[in-house]
Amino acid sequence: MTSQRILTGITPSGTPHLGNYAGAIRPAVEASQRSGVESFYFLSDYHALVKTDSPERVQQSTLKIAATWLAAGLRPERVWFYRQSDIPEITELAWLLTCVTGKGLLNRAHAYKAAVDKNIAESEEPDAGVTMGLFMYPVLMAADILMFNAHKVPVGRDQVQHLEMARDIAASFNYRYGEHFVLPEAAVDESVATLPGLDGRKMSKSYDNIIPLFAPWDTLKKLVFGIITDSKAPGEPKETEGSALFQLFQAFATPAETETMRTRFAEGIGWGEAKEALFGKLESVIAPMRVRYEELIAEPARIEQVLKSGAVALRAKYAIPFIARLREATGLRPLDLIPVSMDSQAKAKAQTKPQFKQYREADGLFYFKFVGGDGRLLLQSRSFASAREAGQSVASVRNGEDYEQWGELAPGTSDADIRQAIDALRAD
Repeated sequence: MTSQRILTGITPSGTPHLGNYAGAIRPAVEASQRSGVESFYFLSDYHALVKTDSPERVQQSTLKIAATWLAAGLRPERVWFYRQSDIPEITELAWLLTCVTGKGLLNRAHAYKAAVDKNIAESEEPDAGVTMGLFMYPVLMAADILMFNAHKVPVGRDQVQHLEMARDIAASFNYRYGEHFVLPEAAVDESVATLPGLDGRKMSKSYDNIIPLFAPWDTLKKLVFGIITDSKAPGEPKETEGSALFQLFQAFATPAETETMRTRFAEGIGWGEAKEALFGKLESVIAPMRVRYEELIAEPARIEQVLKSGAVALRAKYAIPFIARLREATGLRPLDLIPVSMDSQAKAKAQTKPQFKQYREADGLFYFKFVGGDGRLLLQSRSFASAREAGQSVASVRNGEDYEQWGELAPGTSDADIRQAIDALRAD
């Protein structure tokens, strides 16, 4: 049975913080310890170039984040742990995906729209200061995911759109060149999807409102006691909804501890007491990891070797063979392999097998076609509200389930024709 692949990464553009740990590192490390899971963890240093122009910051952040993952319990011998820029096939795939990605799709990306809206509000040209790195960010992220055909990607809710875009891009490529990619799904932990920072906004290096994961205990305490709260006095009931302090506590506490704190909020716990409780909880979780982190950060050559070894093995097993298949599928083929006795059209016809092609129409709905080895349409699906529903229907047909509930046979196609094509796929 094929194991489930889970992939996640962090952009090395600053210091790892509590949001990175609770929202991505911790759930990913926990997932890697389950059976039947193949885990991919990477440092997305190409993405960092969109966010910072400081080479030193990229390098130092890469070191710190790699050390953080290892200190948090990541076991390189059990997972794929690598640096994005050490896998050149990812950037090649990004270009292949660019060629099937509509500009209109990228126009809708939240980060790009936010930049345009900001420019318009300041009476600037809409694209002033917008780099192609920012605009193409979703395509490179799709390449990160699709290179290894990840099934699930742990993300914060603010990143779900990028996963949906990766699905659309994968479906477009599959429709044009055959089924090469699975459609990834976002894995969002609702309780910690987006952690608040010191000012209540999303904890982000961009806002400079982070709580560094491995800050010394005295610095950690100072930052926790600096979290913005309202003016309610001790004894006054306090709302947990919208409380940055409560959300942070919940992200690191057990369910029972969380419910106890919820009750104390309703009973009017003082903000100072609540902050003391949060600091105590954070320190109990972080202190053991901090010791391991400080040991690792003192040996950068050791971390470099871990990342390099991971990339070499990963390229050999997955990236190089897969990009070779995609090159073949898109026509990037050696010319000396064309048989003299067979023209290209005849060769393509001889090698083509039945296949499903998923696509999205202008009406925004999703469809699939089942095409025979000779290119003849066998089955045209009905419409689906999402790419996921279309993909699940394809899987049902492929598994031999009743195809008539998902679409209609093409004129001239018999039941025997489609059954024979399905059998050919399942036997492949």
